Amino acid sequence: MYSGNKIPAVNHLSLTVEKGEVFGLLGPNGAGKTTMIHILCGLQPFNSGEARICNYSVKTEMGKIKPLFGVVPQDIALYPTLTAYENLKIFGGIYGMKKRALNERIDELLQIFGLEKSKNRYLSTYSGGMKRRVNLIAGLLHRPQLLFLDEPTVGIDVQSRHVILENLKEINKAGTTIFYSSHHLTEAESFCTSIALIDDGQIICQDEPKQLVAQNNMKSLEELFLQKTGKNIRD
Repeated sequence: MYSGNKIPAVNHLSLTVEKGEVFGLLGPNGAGKTTMIHILCGLQPFNSGEARICNYSVKTEMGKIKPLFGVVPQDIALYPTLTAYENLKIFGGIYGMKKRALNERIDELLQIFGLEKSKNRYLSTYSGGMKRRVNLIAGLLHRPQLLFLDEPTVGIDVQSRHVILENLKEINKAGTTIFYSSHHLTEAESFCTSIALIDDGQIICQDEPKQLVAQNNMKSLEELFLQKTGKNIRD
């Protein structure tokens, strides 16, 4: 519960994400998506209940959990006055990576995401899609077992979205579990192996995307989303 707010941001919320899944947490603005990610990443305390990652307690064993996950926030968490390479060196240092291994990993990921030729340009000169790709690389440097993605493709061009999603699928196939939050319902329907709809801090339904759509006699995930959460604008 946020200070000054009588309504809990997440309330009686229960969900399980299996190893190897691409799990999508979907909901309107203010539903509790980002709050849930912040709680699981240890960025925000919670009043009651229990949260566990890889069988470690988020409340008492965050030191053991932190090396296991990567986070790609909705906002670009990069230094605009540094180059892409310099930014990634800083993040690799935070993860405690050795110099040689870090340099090799940076070169590998820059090539995968089509940024090797612009690695020495300042971030301030990058397009929105390029910044999103560097933002993602920063969360992947240490080969996390679990990757949190909060709106990873918001506000970018079609080509950058394609590159990001196709490479995330490969990363998932290689063993990384993905916890994904987005407003792109069509994207989520094809990208996620399992999804949960959240509203008012509670899980409304959870299953494979096709199963949820079929069970509720809907034509698409977007139609199901509107039926479950309403058509009123959320600010």
